[in-house]
Amino acid sequence: QVQLVESGGGSVQAGGSLRLSCVASGYTASPYCMGWFRQAPGKEREAVARIYIGSGGTDYPDSVKGRFTISWDNAKNTLYLQMNSLKPEDTARYYCAADYLRSNCLRRIYNDWGQGTQVTVSS
Repeated sequence: QVQLVESGGGSVQAGGSLRLSCVASGYTASPYCMGWFRQAPGKEREAVARIYIGSGGTDYPDSVKGRFTISWDNAKNTLYLQMNSLKPEDTARYYCAADYLRSNCLRRIYNDWGQGTQVTVSS
């Protein structure tokens, strides 16, 4: 059974840093792609980082580019999101997601999701 478990959320002041982790288990091989998403109350879910596991290629929206870094540790089956220079508008519940299929990844479709971890940034 595939399982994604996030951790590392918490409360931090603006300008601070957090590193989120997402442990992937139950996979017979590494996913083709993984991503981090966030959702604040009353807002739509937003993608904040994506990584292609094989190539290591990444991309970010302008809202977090230069502040967030996604990475994958194959030995630990763990996805990370390093978040620096945090802003109050980064406050949200953060989710990791994964998919095995190249076709889904190209269409930004993820079939496996974690339960999320809360990040709160105070001004």
